[in-house]
Amino acid sequence: MEQEHIPQPIRSDGAGTVDKGPRDVMRDKQNPDMLVPPVTDSGLIPNLRFSFSDTHMQLNQGGWSREITVRELPIATTLAGVNMSLTPGGVRELHWHQQAEWSYMLLGHARITAVDQNGRNFIADIGPGDLWYFPPGIPHSIQGLEDGCEFLLVFDDGHFSDLNTLSISDWFAHTPKDVLSANFGVPADAFNHIPSQQVYIYQDKVPGAIETQKVQSPYGIIPQTFKHQLLAQPPIKTPGGSVRIVDSSNFPISRTIAAALVEIEPGAMRELHWHPNNDEWQYYLTGQGRMTVFAGNGTARTFDYRAGDVGYVPFAFGHYIQNTGTQSLWFLEMFKSARFEDVSLNQWMALTPAGLVQSNLDAGPELMSALRKEKWPVVKYPGYSYYPK
Repeated sequence: MEQEHIPQPIRSDGAGTVDKGPRDVMRDKQNPDMLVPPVTDSGLIPNLRFSFSDTHMQLNQGGWSREITVRELPIATTLAGVNMSLTPGGVRELHWHQQAEWSYMLLGHARITAVDQNGRNFIADIGPGDLWYFPPGIPHSIQGLEDGCEFLLVFDDGHFSDLNTLSISDWFAHTPKDVLSANFGVPADAFNHIPSQQVYIYQDKVPGAIETQKVQSPYGIIPQTFKHQLLAQPPIKTPGGSVRIVDSSNFPISRTIAAALVEIEPGAMRELHWHPNNDEWQYYLTGQGRMTVFAGNGTARTFDYRAGDVGYVPFAFGHYIQNTGTQSLWFLEMFKSARFEDVSLNQWMALTPAGLVQSNLDAGPELMSALRKEKWPVVKYPGYSYYPK
């Protein structure tokens, strides 16, 4: 039987030595570029990776949730994320937030409801690849349909915690019954069976067809939809992958969170670039990859990512992401911003006077002739791509 390969912190140039002490070999295998950093890595950059697998699970009848906030990833100050699953009929109870809520449906189906400050209501069914967005303060609910569901929630505040939201059950439990009686015009004993604390997630029966649940509001329906079908959106295709961008330009209600769904094929990479408007919060959907982040002043660090991981890039730091696996790498990149913006290193060089670029980098004609004036978010070149060993 062939002996299992145990990676060692030794670079091909001979730097490092064998690790003979206690260690988590499985974690070292998942993080090869942290065990043996590329020779171009230098200096100290804070941790830019955290896995949902390392978070606390909140288990309820009807579903579960787990979250990554500044508590788990201190560098991630602009956005926080929650991974949630609901059973068929499971309900994330009626609630609202001080923060905006952006969500991507990972699998299954759910029904969402909301009412705005003008009494206009909204109800919609959500499927894989669909988004929803609720502005701050808008009350809403989520319920799993026949096949249940799992989704990612993103909030525009890194300090956000989903266990510290404003819930209808929690408010009822902490309001005197005589006040509830006076507010609703019914006897106090009508509230004898209300929950004694926040319900959060609970089990209910699967709701009927959406047509049977619609409530007619005298004020009409919400004028800007809270739902967007991202996978139905035509992608930007380039050699090596695709990108779908969603922000306030094509999903007008989403005023504080912009996003891109990125596909990187085996051997391809998300090009060298940076974002001029805010930090980047990432969620990896499938596959595996590595990202190097350049912070200036001779500082760069490489991290490895797999499905279920969260990555982060501080504002304007240069970075790239390579697919290091044998299947397509899919991930979301999100920003606390109304618009998605990025700057391509290649395009910047191509649109700058050639003599200036040549003198700055001592660049030869081979590089200069290869520069592109058009932006390719994902790139792949025969003979110049990364493939796993």
